[in-house]
Amino acid sequence: MSLLQDLNAGKLHDFHGGIHPPERKAPANLAPISHAGLPEELILQVRQHIGQPAKIRVQVGERVLRGQPLTEPLNPMMIPVHAPTSGTVVAIEDRPLCHPSGLDGLCIVLKPDGEDQWRPRYPVADFRLLSADVLLERVHEAGIAGLGGAGFPAHVKLTPRKKKIETLIINGVECEPYISADDRLMREHPAEILLGVEILRHIVQPQTTILAVEDNKPEALAALRAANRDENLLIVAVPTKYPSGGEKQLIEILTGLQVPRNGLPADIGIVVQNVGTAYAVKQAVIDDEPLTRRVVTLAGEAFAEPGNAWVHIGTPVRYLLKRYGLNPEPGQRIIMGGPMMGFTLHSAAAPIIKGSNCVLAPKQTELAPPAEEMACIRCSNCADACPASLLPQQLYWYARSQDHDKLNSHHLFDCIECGACAYVCPSSIPLVQYYRVAKADIRHAQREAELAERAKQRFEARQQRLAREKEERQARQAKAAAERKARMAEQAKAGGEDPVAAALARVKARQQEQAPDDMATARAARKEEARRNRELKQAQAAGDTADNTAGDTNTAASGKQSAVAAAIARAKARKAAQEGGAAPQAEATAEKTDSAADNGSAADDKKSAVAAAIARAKARKAVQEGVAAPQAEAPAEKTDSAADDGTAANDKKAAVAAAIARAKARKAAQEGGAAPKSEAPAENAAADDKKAAIKAAVARAKARKAEQAAATAKPASGTDAEPANTEAQIQPAPQDADADAAKKAAKAAAIKAAVARAKARKAAQAEAEKQAASTPSDREDES
Repeated sequence: MSLLQDLNAGKLHDFHGGIHPPERKAPANLAPISHAGLPEELILQVRQHIGQPAKIRVQVGERVLRGQPLTEPLNPMMIPVHAPTSGTVVAIEDRPLCHPSGLDGLCIVLKPDGEDQWRPRYPVADFRLLSADVLLERVHEAGIAGLGGAGFPAHVKLTPRKKKIETLIINGVECEPYISADDRLMREHPAEILLGVEILRHIVQPQTTILAVEDNKPEALAALRAANRDENLLIVAVPTKYPSGGEKQLIEILTGLQVPRNGLPADIGIVVQNVGTAYAVKQAVIDDEPLTRRVVTLAGEAFAEPGNAWVHIGTPVRYLLKRYGLNPEPGQRIIMGGPMMGFTLHSAAAPIIKGSNCVLAPKQTELAPPAEEMACIRCSNCADACPASLLPQQLYWYARSQDHDKLNSHHLFDCIECGACAYVCPSSIPLVQYYRVAKADIRHAQREAELAERAKQRFEARQQRLAREKEERQARQAKAAAERKARMAEQAKAGGEDPVAAALARVKARQQEQAPDDMATARAARKEEARRNRELKQAQAAGDTADNTAGDTNTAASGKQSAVAAAIARAKARKAAQEGGAAPQAEATAEKTDSAADNGSAADDKKSAVAAAIARAKARKAVQEGVAAPQAEAPAEKTDSAADDGTAANDKKAAVAAAIARAKARKAAQEGGAAPKSEAPAENAAADDKKAAIKAAVARAKARKAEQAAATAKPASGTDAEPANTEAQIQPAPQDADADAAKKAAKAAAIKAAVARAKARKAAQAEAEKQAASTPSDREDES
């Protein structure tokens, strides 16, 4: 009652500081509010308020209707954005934001279709029938944020708190120069504003409701007072002073109370809303129209048609400049907001948002650009003008040094960024810019600290959980162990034997039994593997040595050597049979040789093949050195016969010896003397070794032959029962002798032919190698 009495009596209070800059509200407030129209595209910022951006609920290519929500709020601090008109969503991407930073941000780009088709609406005839919660929900769904410039969610301000709201203040002061959007709205729509105030009163239920208007707006005051029918609503004119429109300053002017530091007006039982917000509440509750447009002042001498206009949210500033005839000059500035609290736009592509109340395009003669910053002279003009009773000079020094602790201790966040300190500074220091940067840095540091603290809490909670789980696990294990021990004790008591001890003893005994055998098996396996590796290496080394000694290129593939030798023997036998007329005998000889070679290749490894090749080479060289054919033929025949008799039952050594003997016999039969001169020089070095090998093979063949003869004759001499048969066995028949002679002749002919062919090939090969290695002069000498 005392407040109403003081206000009715015209008693007002004052706040510290303040300035009186030129108002310059004309000529923009002289003409009625116009309609800006629809641009080609609307750029809707997802975040247009203080708080978190809402979740996008539309997709590119989707057609939307006017008033349809494009985003979905997930908490009270999220405000939805609605389609200002019907059209198609053509993009969801980053675009230049309406922000002092000039950065890009997420926006929804809508292309109007010109139909302006509304979504279904559900108007309310009597809002008094609805509860405060329903009305608050409706305000939230309409996406209403404070239209005075701060952009704080309106429904959050109106939500009941611990302290009851006693005073509701509707702010119609609009103290900043150039701006006249609220002035024209109060002149042209006073009834709608007052209806919105009634809805706010129904939600808040205050004891006192005050609508404050600056006294430099007489037309607005007269229109409101004429439309007012509520005795409980007091319309008050406040003195013109900047920044009397500030929330805390207006509260102090009307009530004499000061909002505590780091506090809110609700802490002292007061709520402040803008007249534009009251109009938007009426539209949302009564008409079911969300906030899709607002009144924007287009001021400045650069505009050909300054004034106020209904502008759709999301309209690019570039469109408004063209629509209202901007005549730019070099270095033209476009300011979003007024000259005191506004900011220069970095791009004309930035859109109008819910908090945009003015687009200012001043000329340099009208509003000079900021002068060059100079050093502070400590004049204290800034402190005298500060409406928040701060020390701007000290804040300036601490902001430059980034001393956040000092800034907090000097109450930086009580600064309302009104710009009064920068306006009166003789050194042209942009104090407000320093404060804004410092606030952003402090907020960022606080967010980082909060994130670190949450991470620490999560880590500590995890450590506690792990420790708790470990203790529980250990307790379960201890309990299970105790139960097992109890069961084992019962079993031991019942059966007379400890089952655990018995099981351990069995395992230990099994290990002791198995360990020696396993170790012995492992050692034997390792020894066997080492032996196989050694044999394989020796065989490979022997194969390489044999290839280099014999000079036979066909022996490079040791597995195929025996088959090749057998094929050569068969070919020689056939050719000898054709030349000498003894085909059956030659073929038999070749078949025997082939059989011996096949048996040797199937049963022998690389070592036997290499030994056979060495023996053949030695035999050839020995024959070429001068061994006589008659002397070598008889032993060779004996050796060949013995080898043929023993190939099936003898080992690998007998097969190799037989092959060597046959090779020697063939060479001796063909040559009958010394080898050609072209071959002898290449084979003289190993002559002695080869002769020794031949003598040894002949001796072994003779011994085997003698043993066979003795074995044949021994049974005959051991009995007198059948002397005729005994004599027949000792003396061979004439037919057998003739057959042996024919067989020997055929074999000699075959050997001679094969040896001749081998010599011819080897001579040709040696001659070719010699010619390739010799120089032209050497070839002339040879000719």
